[in-house]
Parts: sequence; structure tokens; C-alpha cells
Amino acid sequence: MIEQYNVYAAKLLPPEELFAPGHKACQGCAPALALRYLLKALGPNTIIANATGCMEIISSAYPDISWGVPWIHVAFENAAAVASGIESGIKILQRKGKLAPGKINVVAIGGDGGTFDIGLQALSGMLERGHNALYLCYDNEAYMNTGIQRSSGTPYGASTTTSPAGKAVPGQKTIKKDLLEIGAAHGIAYAATACTSYPFDFMDKVKKAFSYDGAKLIHILAPCPTGWRTNPGEVIKHGRLAVHTGIFPLYEVDHGRYKMSLDLPFLKPIKSYLSVQGRYRHLSEAQIAVIETNLKARYEKLQALCRITAEV
Repeated sequence: MIEQYNVYAAKLLPPEELFAPGHKACQGCAPALALRYLLKALGPNTIIANATGCMEIISSAYPDISWGVPWIHVAFENAAAVASGIESGIKILQRKGKLAPGKINVVAIGGDGGTFDIGLQALSGMLERGHNALYLCYDNEAYMNTGIQRSSGTPYGASTTTSPAGKAVPGQKTIKKDLLEIGAAHGIAYAATACTSYPFDFMDKVKKAFSYDGAKLIHILAPCPTGWRTNPGEVIKHGRLAVHTGIFPLYEVDHGRYKMSLDLPFLKPIKSYLSVQGRYRHLSEAQIAVIETNLKARYEKLQALCRITAEV
């Protein structure tokens, strides 16, 4: 179980910081943790294509840069397309003997806006063609870099600057798009969810993804204290609450087989998660009850998929 990792496991991590401190992220920024963990898992033999967004802005303000690996800033919509080109170029150069043989980890990175919305077409193309690359979506559930606007990754009921809560409309009116199901439907080698509150689970999934040839997708929940209106010092707690309430279950789809990474015997009340976030402060008890009912139905459906595919 992923809960069993402890301080001794942390000592086994490489000491090098390939995502350097001193960047310009907000206090308690979980997406920055995701990048640090990513490079701890992959090491220096990695090339990054990073879409415009929070992580590009905070890590590359001229004349400084936080990246200790080759890194390319690309447009909002085409991180997956650029990663596809990098992967194809490496294959050609190695085949022609112009680049030494060996494994180079190619990673495309985008936030929920650059993945769920603007970059979905390029992501679908990368997955459908089967490029040997990983797409990492760091999901803080809104366009945080440009002023906390809603994305199709924003959960139902959340208040943002473009889905403000009022008397008639309770914030975001649509449910969160199921990115992992969209990715897995392409028949890719590996797809998984992760959370920055469970770093060893995330790093294990990154390594597992690169043990396979072909396209892979990891969707990591990365809380944003600024956009969620939460205490920056409790970002790990809030990520764990997302997992333990079933809002963001941890699971993987390994060559079509579903497996829970943390199969909980019961879910904590959803109110324990919603009540600590300013973006949900307006919700009524009746609205919270509807969210919890829908949540349980989705969680039970996921558990059923795990049982069914385990028998195949």
C-alpha cells in the first residue's frame, strides 16, 4: 500500500535537484512539487516540452531557469505535438548513427487548461500514434496563471472568476472532464492518476510508464492554494482529502487493466474536503449531498472496472 512509505524511502532518492529551488511559484504550490518529483524519478537523461502555463512562467523568468534538463517552452496547445516531434527526431538520429543509442525520456507537460481544453487535440494525436513519450498533466483545476478562470477540469460547483457563484448559479455548472478515461480509450500502454500528496506512488508510476514502449499519460492532482483559497501550509492535507473522499481516486490502467493504487474501505464525507476551500464556501447542504451522491456512483463504477478487468 502506498501509505506505507516513510522517511527511509526518501533517503533512497537521488540527491540532485533537477528542478531547482528559487523559482517564482506561490507558497504551497503543489504543481512545482510534481515537477520536482518527476525529475527525481527520471534523472538527467530527459527532454521536456512544457506548454505555456503556471509552471512555465514560474520556472523560466529571464535570465533565470529552474530546469536542469533540456527544456523547451512551447505554445499552450502543442506540448504533445512537440514531444511527438522530439521522440521521432531521436529515433531518426539514432537510426542514422548521428546520436548515440540509448534511452532518452521524452515528456510533455501541461496544466489542465493546456490539456483538457486547448491541447486535447494534440494530446489525442500523440496517444493515437503511439509515440514513446509521457504526457504529464498537472491539474490545479482552473487557468490559475491568467487569473483563476474555469477550465473543463474545474469541478462542479467551484467558484472561479469566469464561473462565479451567485444566487442563480452555484459556480461551475458542468462536471469535471474525465481525462484519464479519454486517454485510456486510445488503447495506450499506460495511464494513471497521481497526487502530489503521494510522491512515492507518483514516482513509481513515472518509472513504470517508462518501462513500456509507446504513449503514456499521467494525470496528477496538484492543489493550488491561491485558486482554491486554502491555507498554503495544508496543501498535502488537501491532496490527501481529495483521495480519501473519492474526489480524485488513485488508480492505473495498465494495458487496459484497471487497478486501484489505494483501494479505500470507506470514503470520508465529501464535506471534509469542500469545507476547507474558499471556492466551495457558497454550496448549500443540498448541493453538497448531490455532489456526494454522484461521487459515490463514479467511485463504485471505477471499483467495478477494476474487478472486471482483473478477471480478463
